[in-house]
Amino acid sequence: MTIAIDQGFTRSVKAIGRQAGLDLRVATYPGVISTHERATIARNIEDILVDQIVKQLTAEGSPDETPVAAGEPGDRDIVFTGTFEEVNEYFLRNLWSDGLPVVPPTLEKIEEFLKFTDRSPDEVLGIMHPSLAAGTVWNVAVNGVMAGCRPEYMPVLLAIAEVMADPEYGLKHGGSTPGWEALIIVNGPIRAQLGIDDGQGAQRPGNQANTSIGRFYRLFARNVPRFLPGSTDMATFGQMFRAVLAENERACDEMGWRPLHVTRGFKPDESVVTITSVRTTSDPFTTAGETAERHLDYIVDWVKRMIEPYQSSRGYVETHVLQLTPVIASLLARAGYSKEDVAAYLMKNAVVPARYYEWSMMQADHHTPGTTLAGLVEKGELPREWHLSDDPERPVPLLLPQSQWLIVIAGDPLRNRSCIYRQNFKQGYATSRSVRLPAKWEELRRQG
Repeated sequence: MTIAIDQGFTRSVKAIGRQAGLDLRVATYPGVISTHERATIARNIEDILVDQIVKQLTAEGSPDETPVAAGEPGDRDIVFTGTFEEVNEYFLRNLWSDGLPVVPPTLEKIEEFLKFTDRSPDEVLGIMHPSLAAGTVWNVAVNGVMAGCRPEYMPVLLAIAEVMADPEYGLKHGGSTPGWEALIIVNGPIRAQLGIDDGQGAQRPGNQANTSIGRFYRLFARNVPRFLPGSTDMATFGQMFRAVLAENERACDEMGWRPLHVTRGFKPDESVVTITSVRTTSDPFTTAGETAERHLDYIVDWVKRMIEPYQSSRGYVETHVLQLTPVIASLLARAGYSKEDVAAYLMKNAVVPARYYEWSMMQADHHTPGTTLAGLVEKGELPREWHLSDDPERPVPLLLPQSQWLIVIAGDPLRNRSCIYRQNFKQGYATSRSVRLPAKWEELRRQG
């Protein structure tokens, strides 16, 4: 198989091909295609790329000089014996570590984690892309040990892995150039049972549950799907793993707001994990005043700073997160706003001038000159609201009507701040899973 790609993706394509058992012949476009104008692109294709394609198609033998691995060790195989320092050096050399010291995953420690689930260690949760390796209960336990989790976190770790294995979540895009990172939100009784913090400084390192569970996601993504920077992970800059975000459901109850998992169709007494990609995060911005609209209008202003118009022009249905402290949420609730009302306010008022929208489209895709809102509406690619007139100053929405806002109450209960997490389209699309507890959960917790 021969494919033509941008210069920056040669290693990535070859690595993904090897993991899928394919010997890929690659013809490389010189430079970064999105920084070239149409005439330059045409010239590079004719003068350089065509010759490469012909050469690759007619070459004899294997195009791939890197041998395919002979096979992975079995679950209970001892891969190394040594001191703590020697084990960590070995894991670093094999690209199994995130660069921080890991807890050596001994058989004894893994078995402790397996006590906290009724599921078979060999149960396959899903096939993980791009490695096409099976995500199993066993390798969830292994990476949970390595991340510094406690054994009783195992039900939450399994729910996280199930989300990662869900095709709708879109983990296969986890190595894309925006370098997005997962935001894990936990709701339900499991929050208190595991001591997951939802208050002041909850996403700082320090609380074992918040920090180690967040680290587990990145270690699992590295070791099972095998997202490795420079090959299968092409993040331009990348982000550090995020501590888990738990919702302050006490505050939700006091103000009459439904917690996140209930808004997503789960029962109040269910424990639920919701994961979404985060492309970038806003400032933890301050709002002031006694009227709800004064706060909401400033939040809308941040929405317009955070989100680029070209996203909806390409049909991206997004699910962003708005985090409110209890101070701000209770003020909005006293004014009669529900979470749904807040989301509707953002959707209605997050508008920009049509001329700016079209300028943003051109910046993102200058290879298609002359694209207009009128043309996109005429072709049915945008709703009618994007072309009610030809006035260049007319307001047009930033987000498609199907887009959503996940609103979460957390953080310092005495501070008037909010924060926006911008989701990365269908890559890491917001997905929820119920946490399945073992039959002897309470007994196991008491023993622990």
